[in-house]
Formats: sequence, C-alpha cells, structure tokens
Amino acid sequence: ADQVIAICEGLRNDMLARGIAADKVSVVPNGVHLQEFLPQPRDAALSAKLGLDGMQVLGFIGSFYHYEGLDDLLAAMPALRVAMPRLRLLLVGGGPMEQALKAQVQALGLEDVVIFTGRVAHAEVNAYASLVDLFVFPRKSMRLTELVTPLKPLESMAMAKPVLASDVGGHQELIHDGDTGLL
Repeated sequence: ADQVIAICEGLRNDMLARGIAADKVSVVPNGVHLQEFLPQPRDAALSAKLGLDGMQVLGFIGSFYHYEGLDDLLAAMPALRVAMPRLRLLLVGGGPMEQALKAQVQALGLEDVVIFTGRVAHAEVNAYASLVDLFVFPRKSMRLTELVTPLKPLESMAMAKPVLASDVGGHQELIHDGDTGLL
C-alpha cells in the first residue's frame, strides 16, 4: 500500500511495530456527527416509565461483550448501592454477555438497581442517553481495548455527559484524565 490510514495511535503504533514505514501510516481519528449527539434535556416520560425519577443514573449504551467489563461494574454495584441508595444502572443494548449479566444481577440481588432495556432503535438512543448522569466504560485490558478507540465515549462527551472509563489504551487516547473525563 502507498498509504495506510489508522483510526488511532494504538493501531498506528501496531503497524509501525510490524515494520511499516512511519511515513506510510497516517491517523484519521474516530469521530461522531455532532448534530446527532447533542446535549438534550432529560426525557421525562422515559424516566418515569423506567422508574428513574429522582435517581442518580450510571449508564452504558452499547454491545454487551466480555471485554466491555460490565461484569466488573455489576460486581461493584452492591457497594455503590450501600453508599448511594438512589443510584441506578441503566444498561441499554444486548449481546453475547446479556444472559450472564442478567444472571449476575439476580445472584447479587440487584434487580431493583439494574435496568436492562434490551436493544433500542437508533432513533431512541439519545432519549435513553438523556437519562444518564454518568456514562461508565469499564473495559478490560486486552489487545483490542489497548489498541482501538471506541466510539461510545465520544458520543457521550458530544452530548456533554461525564465519562468514567477504565485506564486502557483506547480510552487513554480519547479521554484526558480529569479534563474530559476520568480514567
């Protein structure tokens, strides 16, 4: 190839380590369409429907893969529940880990704290995001998460939502700890 385009520095560095000349590798970073992810007021009807009125809401919107670390987040919820009785966790999406996560919620007795919505239409995502006070991205460290930048934190930040993410390579490129979010 005359030129290789990577979506992040992690992938660029991986290509350089494979022997591709630095002048042949460029980065065009991930981005989101800002007109699709605007800050918006809380959707009062959806909040009432989900029982989130007056609650502090942690949220994750995306696919439920093992590397997303949602099992680790659920493991922390009993302690968080004691410290913050009005805290709720809103999980929007689905995927291979969905049944295991639901079983974990049941085993931990968190059915009144964790809300699974299932997958929602793309046009409805922003309404669910409007309910979230803090987006959480507890990704596990592995080759994929160290090299690749995810889109979901960018979408959250575009909506002016606070972001808390695990300190893995892909997140480190997107989130400046203490400035644009917390790692």
